[in-house]
Amino acid sequence: MSTIRSTHASAPRRALTVGGRQGKAGLGGVVKAGGPAIIDEAAEGQGDGPTDVEAAADLAARPELRLWLRLSACDALIGQKLRTRLREAFDTTPARYDLMALLDKAPDGLTMGELSKRLMVTNGNVTGVVDRLVQDGLAVRASAAYDRRTHFVRLTPSGRAAFRSMAEAHQAWLGELMGGMDREEVVALLSLLDRLKRSVRGGSR
Repeated sequence: MSTIRSTHASAPRRALTVGGRQGKAGLGGVVKAGGPAIIDEAAEGQGDGPTDVEAAADLAARPELRLWLRLSACDALIGQKLRTRLREAFDTTPARYDLMALLDKAPDGLTMGELSKRLMVTNGNVTGVVDRLVQDGLAVRASAAYDRRTHFVRLTPSGRAAFRSMAEAHQAWLGELMGGMDREEVVALLSLLDRLKRSVRGGSR
């Protein structure tokens, strides 16, 4: 099984925020800016679990608020478990996993700008992760023929093999974590969340 070094050890501390907009979650952060909670990533590996943001809601609160908090709580809980398992099984982080997942779907590679846009983070966030993947022999970076200022990043054969090993385990973990629901319930929930996503995208700003 391929081993990937963690890039998370030097991550800056992020304040835990409930119901606010403080800070920005970095690559692999559990809840991004604007969400109800930002997990303190520096506590990762120290036994600290995610805070259940649903506890902030009054049971008499409007269902829209409770739904928002429940979605955030589920996202945080699943994200924490996956983060822990990725670290323990592969010595890697969600940041690397997410970036490698994008590159696995793009055999010809992606530019740094494309990676930043798809991951919804800054070029600086992406650069650090890519640098480490290149150092570990899991990715290569090359200038575009039409513009040497533009760099494409793609996985090496060993990088692709390492990612697919992780992806297989990742899928099995998700199946285990959602094992309390039958397939029909999962499909029904997926359909409802699709409607919610479209509602949010089409909502007033």
